[in-house]
Amino acid sequence: MPSAANAAAGSLPQVYGAWHCGDDACTWATVRDMANFDQNNHWLIDRGDGRPSVNLVVLSFVNPLTLLNGTTNSGNTGGVPVGMNQAVVNYFTSHGIRVMLSIGGISYTNDWDTALAQNPTLLGQRAAALATQLGVGIEIDYEQSTTPNTTGLQSFINSYRAAHPYDASGADSTARLTLDVAAGDRWLIALDQYATTNWLTPANPVLDYANAMVPSKQPSASSAESNWQEHISGKPTYSPPIPPLAPAKFTGGLYIAGSSQVLPECDNFASSLQNATGTWTQNAAPAGAGTTTGLLGYMFWAAERPSTRGVTTDPPNSCEGGVGAGATAFNVPLPMPALRQS
Repeated sequence: MPSAANAAAGSLPQVYGAWHCGDDACTWATVRDMANFDQNNHWLIDRGDGRPSVNLVVLSFVNPLTLLNGTTNSGNTGGVPVGMNQAVVNYFTSHGIRVMLSIGGISYTNDWDTALAQNPTLLGQRAAALATQLGVGIEIDYEQSTTPNTTGLQSFINSYRAAHPYDASGADSTARLTLDVAAGDRWLIALDQYATTNWLTPANPVLDYANAMVPSKQPSASSAESNWQEHISGKPTYSPPIPPLAPAKFTGGLYIAGSSQVLPECDNFASSLQNATGTWTQNAAPAGAGTTTGLLGYMFWAAERPSTRGVTTDPPNSCEGGVGAGATAFNVPLPMPALRQS
């Protein structure tokens, strides 16, 4: 068993999930044939011994402006990609895997801006109704790096929380509301500062947690740890400063697909970054926020076909040997338990 799986006194990952882009580079614009879907994604529900490789799948992406407008066209019904349907959600939940939908992504940044300017309260209501309809949680992926509309996003969150209040127990899937931030504190600075100050404090949590997204390319183990440490330490010299983030309030992101070759993070746990960083992520100490050691877990970008170029996680490149083996090594809980709160 790799040493990272036995990190002394650390906190084992509670969140161990994959963003999922479907077979069309994250648009989910067609209804899937579920036999084909299972062929391409079976590794997610079976690491080789009948147990899932992950305890969370985040279907990516819903266009926020399309959702606000309730658009129906060739790829959407009532503002929701037609591929993000109950059959796909049930495919995962029937195996004890939590499902969320991600609203946004880098391609929809301008649409986030427009939607938040037009009617953020209605957008929050429609996101909440979508969560109720499918029995899922919602992830906010708003990658505005210069002037994010935090006032509008606050209204969106208030509206969502009016329908689905914060639930520390984790029992209500629709109450799970998360936010994506950059790999470290040096991008999405204004959003990071506002979220860490207002939404991610252990004493008064508004969002469940944040995901530190992948950087522009797969990092080294030391670079990944350095990025994640920035969130834990904060940036006191920034104006306004970014306060420290509790380790229990975020996950770290790694690539599993989209590069020119199959990555060990997908198919070789012993050589993977989740293995190399495992001891650090389980033992990362609070540096001004929180009381428990260890990040909340890992998120992997991304299942099936995250881009039109590069390898996918379709067979024979499926990820039982990397992500799945990591689930075994880290003793990832299935289903996801109540998360650490501080």
